[in-house]
Amino acid sequence: MRTIYKICDASAWREAEEAGVYRGSADDGRDGFIHFSTAEQLAGTLARHFAGQTGLKLIAVDAEGLGPALRWEPSRGGELFPHLYGELHLGAVTGIRDIATFADGRHDLTEVAL
Repeated sequence: MRTIYKICDASAWREAEEAGVYRGSADDGRDGFIHFSTAEQLAGTLARHFAGQTGLKLIAVDAEGLGPALRWEPSRGGELFPHLYGELHLGAVTGIRDIATFADGRHDLTEVAL
């Protein structure tokens, strides 16, 4: 199993749990797919798009369980990122944890298996 990650606002994730499906953030909707990161890409994604934000969740997802709707496409510097063209059904979720934010705005990823 290859794990990919979605960084999500806690309130949006609560809505997803109630609905049984995650449809993505406003940025995801604008881009037409749900953005994910690999473990190695998380620190860069957090620094670039979530610096200083609190109340975030890290959603671990089984990439193989997403089927052909998951595509690996070039993004930052040509690096391949996982993009889901469709909804995230919660059955593919393998773990959920809070992301702690340090006083300087960085995020704690020490519990993520890189």
